[in-house]
Amino acid sequence: MENLFLYLFVPLVLGWLLDRIFGDPENLPHPIIFFGKAISWVEKKWNQGDSKIVKGGVVAIFFPLVVFILSSAVNIIMFLYCFWLGIIVNTIFVFFGLAGKTLAKEVEMVFEAVEVSLQKGREQIARIVGRDTSQLDEQQIKIAALETLAENLSDGVIAPLFWYALGGVPGMFAYKMTNTLDSMIGYKSEKYRDFGRWSAKIDDVANYIPARLTTLLMLIVSGKISLFPFVLKYGKMHTSPNAGYPESALAGILDCRFGGGNYYFGKFVEKPYIGENERELSMQDMQKSIKVNLKSEILMVIALIIFYGIMLSIMK
Repeated sequence: MENLFLYLFVPLVLGWLLDRIFGDPENLPHPIIFFGKAISWVEKKWNQGDSKIVKGGVVAIFFPLVVFILSSAVNIIMFLYCFWLGIIVNTIFVFFGLAGKTLAKEVEMVFEAVEVSLQKGREQIARIVGRDTSQLDEQQIKIAALETLAENLSDGVIAPLFWYALGGVPGMFAYKMTNTLDSMIGYKSEKYRDFGRWSAKIDDVANYIPARLTTLLMLIVSGKISLFPFVLKYGKMHTSPNAGYPESALAGILDCRFGGGNYYFGKFVEKPYIGENERELSMQDMQKSIKVNLKSEILMVIALIIFYGIMLSIMK
């Protein structure tokens, strides 16, 4: 049992530390790139003709299941026959499965770019959001960046760690495949409305608890537990069943207003506002937001360590 604890604990801590130090490695083959290529290939083959909903449902279930089975097989073999190599490999996988440092860096670059020029800001924000950025003003660019920072604290860090706690690396990477499917085909556009329907729904389920857990962590580390009524009011107003909660938490922490309509794939999508204080966002707001993210990550890792310790004591 102690070996199992080490097999989960060491990759968790070391993998998270590697992500905080290095971020996503640009010159190394990233598993998500392979996920994306597989999704792109099958989408071109299957997203046509009849039964798009059925074919998309098969993809939404089959791809994460295959990832889970293959990574489980690798983990079982390594745990039984090559324990320390397994820890090393799992540490690398946890490192690849997290995106905290890279996300924070991207948001920082958006704020720096918009200080140079509006066009630079639009080009930089286009790297991390799905909306049309060609007409965004300075305030809208900053709002988009901080909304993405809050939402992806859940999608890119807390949710992968949550599923790691439940299923180790196989659980984490099955989630990453589900999230990648949603990010690529889970849109309500004419092209993906049917084929990506189940990917979007399954991703909503997978993120339901992590999104609310992320919100709780953000409020705790910022000392703003009193914002719960604010979060409950605005979190459910978002078009997403999950994204509104961490976004409303950050809007409350910063005492600002997020949301509002934007263009997606050439179509204007009306979205409700989150928060009430329509004020200009600053570099200080960005820096404060990044600190909230980092502290939330640290608290999540500590919580998982305690969780593993409790489970170990129970199972002895």
